Formats: sequence, C-alpha cells, structure tokens
Amino acid sequence: MKTQLVESIDTVELVPQILHPKKILVPVDFSDTSQQAFQYALRFAEQFGCKIVLLHVVEPESVIAGAPTTIDIFAQPEEDTTAAEAELKALAASSRKRPSSVTSMVRTGHAPNEITKAAKDLNVDLIVIATHGYTSWRHLCISSTAERVVRAAPCPVLVVREKEHEFV
Repeated sequence: MKTQLVESIDTVELVPQILHPKKILVPVDFSDTSQQAFQYALRFAEQFGCKIVLLHVVEPESVIAGAPTTIDIFAQPEEDTTAAEAELKALAASSRKRPSSVTSMVRTGHAPNEITKAAKDLNVDLIVIATHGYTSWRHLCISSTAERVVRAAPCPVLVVREKEHEFV
C-alpha cells in the first residue's frame, strides 16, 4: 500500500515535467463545443504559461455532381476569411489572457489537412480540438474532423466532446 502511494505521488509530480506545452493549437468552427475546447486550452495556458493559436479553416463548397466544371468552388472566400478573422479576434479578446498570448489565423482548404499542416508549420506541442461525438451512421456519413486530426497530428491531441463532463 505504501509503495503504491509513493508511486502515485511521483507520477503526479512528474506530470508538469512530461507535459509542458509552449504552444497550443485550437481549431475553431465557432460552435459551442469549439469554444469549450478554447476554454480547456486557456486552462492549460494558465497552468503552463504557454501561447494559444486559434485556427479557423474556411472549407471550399462541395462540387455538386452533374454541375458544370467551370463553377468557382470558393463561393466567397474573401468575405468568409474576413468574417472568420473578426470572429477569432473577438474570441481571443474575450479571454482573460494577455492579448499577445492568444493569436489567430485563418486558412482555406480541407479542415483536417489544414489543421495538421498548421500544427507542423507552427511547431505546436498540443492540439485541443472539439468533436460533436457522433456515432454509428452519422459518424460514417459526416466523418469526424477530430478523428482525422488525431490520426495525422504531429503532436498530442486533446479531444473535447460535446456531452462530456467538464473539468475546467
């Protein structure tokens, strides 16, 4: 019993040494769940004094089968990007952190690919991403961005579920 207690205390004391992120990437789709993921990241930032990068990916519209191939698949990329940048700045400003510790960026492309590319480009230590927790046929039809990021990420990924217990 005494040995288990000592091992447990040693493990708890090692956690800050093992997990010491300097930069966290938080993909944001402006859903309540992604804002909850941002709150998780803020707690990590408070604990470890690290920076947060908010990322929104503007995805191209799907090409409709049978439609002419000359259709521009980006409906309004400049307007979407400008709106996303403004929303990200507002989200960053809403945090209690120093403004310089929360930055934001917008990319255009396929979300899972752009998230993993951003993680590599920015050399982040942790990705905190939200998932809606769909299962069975909805999962198969929708395909989870979070799952694809977990599979391809160059760093650890914390997945925040919509209907899970909150520890922040």
